[in-house]
Amino acid sequence: MPSLTRAEAASRSSLLAVSDYHVELDLTSGAETFRSCTTVTFTATREGTETFIEIAPAALHSALLNGKEIAPGDLVDGRLPLRDLAAENELVVVADMAYSTQCEGLHRFEDPADGSIYVYSFVYVDHAPKVFACFDQPDLKAGYTFVLTVPEGWTVLGNTPATQETPGRWRLGPSPAQATYLTALAAGPYASFHTRHGEVELGFHCRASQREALAADADEVFEITGQILDACADMFGIGYPFGKLDQAFVPEFSVLSLDHPGCVLLREQYLFSSAVPESERETRAVVLAHGISLMWLAGLVTNRWWDDLWLGQSLADYMAHRLTSEATRFPGPPVTFAARRKGQAYVPDQRPSTHPVCLEGADVRTVQLELDRISYFKGHAVLRQLAAHVGDDALRAGLRIYFSRHTFGSATFTDFIAALSEAAGTDMTGWAETWMRTANVNTLIPELTVRDGRITEAWVRQTAPDSHPILRTHTMDVGLYYDGDRRDVHRVIVAGARTDLPALVGLPMPKLVLLNDGDLAYAKVRFDPASRAALPALLPTLKPINRAMVWCALLLGVHDGSVPAAEHLDLVCGMVAVEPELSILAEVLEQARIDVADRFLPPSGREPAMARVAAALRARLGSTAPGDERQITLFRAVVDFTADISELRGWLNGTGVPEGLTLDTDLAWRVRYRLAVLGGLAEAEIDAAYDAEPGAHAEQAAARCLAARPDRTAKEAAWTAITTDSGLSNYRLWALAEGFWQPEQTELTAPFVERFFTEMPAVAKLHGDLVLDLLLRSFYPRLAAEPETLELARAMLAREDLPPTLARRAGDHTGDLRRVVEARTAVRA
Repeated sequence: MPSLTRAEAASRSSLLAVSDYHVELDLTSGAETFRSCTTVTFTATREGTETFIEIAPAALHSALLNGKEIAPGDLVDGRLPLRDLAAENELVVVADMAYSTQCEGLHRFEDPADGSIYVYSFVYVDHAPKVFACFDQPDLKAGYTFVLTVPEGWTVLGNTPATQETPGRWRLGPSPAQATYLTALAAGPYASFHTRHGEVELGFHCRASQREALAADADEVFEITGQILDACADMFGIGYPFGKLDQAFVPEFSVLSLDHPGCVLLREQYLFSSAVPESERETRAVVLAHGISLMWLAGLVTNRWWDDLWLGQSLADYMAHRLTSEATRFPGPPVTFAARRKGQAYVPDQRPSTHPVCLEGADVRTVQLELDRISYFKGHAVLRQLAAHVGDDALRAGLRIYFSRHTFGSATFTDFIAALSEAAGTDMTGWAETWMRTANVNTLIPELTVRDGRITEAWVRQTAPDSHPILRTHTMDVGLYYDGDRRDVHRVIVAGARTDLPALVGLPMPKLVLLNDGDLAYAKVRFDPASRAALPALLPTLKPINRAMVWCALLLGVHDGSVPAAEHLDLVCGMVAVEPELSILAEVLEQARIDVADRFLPPSGREPAMARVAAALRARLGSTAPGDERQITLFRAVVDFTADISELRGWLNGTGVPEGLTLDTDLAWRVRYRLAVLGGLAEAEIDAAYDAEPGAHAEQAAARCLAARPDRTAKEAAWTAITTDSGLSNYRLWALAEGFWQPEQTELTAPFVERFFTEMPAVAKLHGDLVLDLLLRSFYPRLAAEPETLELARAMLAREDLPPTLARRAGDHTGDLRRVVEARTAVRA
């Protein structure tokens, strides 16, 4: 199906106004396809003209426009031409549609635990035509009525309350006018929990086999939902607009959540069937808050075209972290954002495909490729910078103007800036242009001269890469840290290549100069030599938000080659002994293993460095009281860093597990995975563990273990499945890819590096853009950090027949790999 262009969408929206959709779906016709019958009524401003409607069927049976038949053969590339339009039109389309196993249309899942079937819609961004015929663009909003025929005993969920008219026949709607991509359906024998919050009916739902996990946490998730609903109403000045709110944990979900009016779909990762640290409960609260805030930010006011889709997502990510920290029992989301997610914006913002926060795609596919962590996390960081720049009162007032002006309508980024400018009392267009419509990141470096122990001159040097020579205005704090508890914090405005700091002149020279104290700015920061030398002693004394910010800065320094990987891991060993903040502990340990030790550390130094971190972890774990919330995080990290097969075997057999911990299903599979990597787990043991406790999680964990074994036959089997089996579910595909490349197995997997670059162009055609994007994150040979790999990548990327997603993402991952090669080369030099 060709990607809808902005010009095509503008032309169609100038011609049409869509009144409503009536969609009947029969989900009882087998495991491969379902029957879809769509009736859409719409008007045309010019009679006798022509347009098209999108539909991607397995088989098109009939199409009638105003009673006249359209030949099924007229359907080409998912577009059905509609000719000789009347002023008032009715179109009826009947088709069989294919179920998806990769979250593209109507996803179908069979639960290995009990054989139950579950389906749900994934129509974001351009998959609605795989469920029903529609004018698939965000500004052609309409009301929807869905009628579903399903097996008796199923539950049906959607944007509006579902009513069972007869056994197995359900009706939803009509809904308020909404965009095609915001329609939601879920059906199956879901276990359901209900309550009310004020006037809002609330529901949480999950697979029947997961009922106990949801029951254990129902009070918590309902409480968080109510708190965030109230916080959003207070922030935006408008109460919850959709009457009811269902939230369903669905299997094999490709994203964290999809946030449709009245019905949010959530990844089952956040339905906890094993013990988890509080940091994961905090993350779930943030995900819930993200979805709830989008009831306003995408449902109440919808973007006019896809290039403004980033605005709702950036605002939602900002609000999710902020409101969760302000309104729930979890104060830590800003710290977690600083430690992890902000770094996940800095990295892609320096890749070849970097782009402005504000998207500028000419067609849907381009916009979808650019809706990434820059859109979410840089957008969030820039909004945090915006609040520092104009003040929180102005930001809140601007949001209220924006919502009151565009309720139940469509709006643009220009509309948002107009509302913000009105609230701030100054034109924010120039600021927004610099921050939202330019790409890449600045670096801020402190410069000081000192005489007789006192600062005689101080300034901040701002740089920008040659590829994006934009210097921005940064509102931020500069912290000066001395011995003892003394610290001075100064608010400054950094602009241009050099910004003098006269307030620092005459002060005693501190131990540490900390740019971006409080993490208000979006910029890479560097440390002067004295401050960097003082970090090991002073880092544990900083506030959590500053410790998180510093760890992010250090990781970016590793990426840039300014901080040796070995130095970073030495700091991690010190951090392990004293860090009290769970989110910092979890995030830094994950980065230390996956990013620093596995990639940037030269291979010759990896084994001893891993052993040092493992020893530090064992010491901290041994001194941690049973039941301490950090226990699980520390134990997981020991599993990740240890190379001691007998230690892992003992834990799997129940020996030596720290008091207060239970080797539950999740921890047991983590231990098996590490054993598999190290060659300490046989295929028969993996099969036996799955057979003992089958389920979706176990199925994915077993696949990951099978692919991870250091055995040529195991690698060949995993490779063949990944590269040839188009029927694999998305989760099994990703699990095999996650297990395939291992830093301990680079010699074994070396022959597959060249095969990746020769075979991947054909493999890419087996998958949709989202599945392929996520596959490449794990399957790209990022551990083969050698110049020869870069040459193989260059040859593949020079091909003219690459699918756009492969070309773009492989180019990004190759840029990341080049950084690793350069950093390792610098160490050897």
